[in-house]
Amino acid sequence: MPQSVRVGVTVTFLRMDARPPPGPHLPADCTLVQLASCSVAFYRYLYDTVGNDHVWWLRRSLSAAALAAILAEDAVSIHVLYRGGEPAGFFELDRRARPVVNLSYFGLLPRSIGQGVGSAFLAAAIRAAWTPGTRSLTVNTCTADHPRALPGYQRAGFQVVRRVNEVWDVPIELGLRIPPRLMI
Repeated sequence: MPQSVRVGVTVTFLRMDARPPPGPHLPADCTLVQLASCSVAFYRYLYDTVGNDHVWWLRRSLSAAALAAILAEDAVSIHVLYRGGEPAGFFELDRRARPVVNLSYFGLLPRSIGQGVGSAFLAAAIRAAWTPGTRSLTVNTCTADHPRALPGYQRAGFQVVRRVNEVWDVPIELGLRIPPRLMI
C-alpha cells in the first residue's frame, strides 16, 4: 500500500524589492495581533484550517518539537487576523535571512474568504514585513493554493522571479484531501 500521494504543482516565486505604496486598511471589525509566543497547538489549528484545501503539508509533517523550535526563533513571527473576536487568518514572517524577509505562510480561514478582507490583510502583512533594514520581501505560491493567491500577490506589488514544476510525495497519514487535478 502506498505511503504517500504524488502531487504535481507549479511553484511561483515572487519578490518585492521596494516598499510599495500603502495598501488598503483592515475593516474596523478586524484586529491584527503579532503573537508574543505561539503554541504548537494554536499554530497547527491556524495552519491546518487555512491550508487544508490547499495541500499545505510540510508543517503538518513536522514533529511537535521541530515545529516548536521554529516558533521559538526570534526571527520568526506569527501574526493573527481576528474578526469579530475569532481568528480569520494568519501570516508568518521569517527574518532569518535578513535583509530579505520571507512571507512564509499567508492565508484566510475558509469562512473569511470572499468577505472583502483579503487585499487589506495582505497589505497589512506587507507593512509588517517592511521594518527598518528590510531590503526585499519574498513569497511563493503554487497551483495547489487558492486561485486568487498569485494575482493577489501581483496586485500587491510582488514580481514573479521564477516558476518551478515540483512533485511532492504527500504522506497519506496526514489525511489531506488532494484535488484530483494535482494527482500524478
